[in-house]
Amino acid sequence: MKVKEVADLVGISVRTLHHYDEIGLLTPEKTTESGYRLYSDENIETLQQILFFKELDFPLKKIKEIINRPSFDRQDALQLHRKMLLEKRQRIDNMITTIDKTIRHAKGEIQMSNKEKFEGFDFSHNPYEQEARERWGDEAVEKSNANRSKLSEAQQKEINENMNDIYRKLAELRNTSPDSAEAQAGIKEWYDFLIQQTGHAYSLDAFRALGQMYVDDERFTKNIDQFGDGLATFMRDAMTVYADNNTK
Repeated sequence: MKVKEVADLVGISVRTLHHYDEIGLLTPEKTTESGYRLYSDENIETLQQILFFKELDFPLKKIKEIINRPSFDRQDALQLHRKMLLEKRQRIDNMITTIDKTIRHAKGEIQMSNKEKFEGFDFSHNPYEQEARERWGDEAVEKSNANRSKLSEAQQKEINENMNDIYRKLAELRNTSPDSAEAQAGIKEWYDFLIQQTGHAYSLDAFRALGQMYVDDERFTKNIDQFGDGLATFMRDAMTVYADNNTK
């Protein structure tokens, strides 16, 4: 199958398939003399596997690492995908139930307790924690988690509000030059905030890599850009400038 045929079959863009090829995640079986990429049935099966992982919020780098392992077993992976998707469906069903009840509550048809208003929410799992462990080591993450666990709910809420305030300030600056004094002052506030939360000296290399992740990982991009379109890219650029300017 040609790249356009695969894109139409799956419902993704040709650009996405080209990107998968460029990063070595999904390389077509062959390329014709005229430059057409041709995908085999095995390529299609691999693409299905990739999209299952993406549905479960795995970053592309991690997907590539997993499917290229000598020990990777497609059947085992499919069974695991099924289990995780069933769990995800249950969480979504619970959330939908809570939304339906909240709509009825807003109309005055039923009464909801405060506990019922938050049924279905689950903040016990941080989808980014494992990636943080892999990039910067268990010790840094454990320190950060230990620091947060000692805080009261009110203190944790205050931290989240402070974080969102910084995002909003940076969003107002996102159309300025990343190396401007205002942008660098704003990104320094973000750097200081991260150091405060992790409880250790946050290296400039890690800061630079984190900024790159804001753009490379669509989960980060989506969460950050809710404060303003293009904020993730702006932060990446400003963090790179900050790291370069302060590296001795």
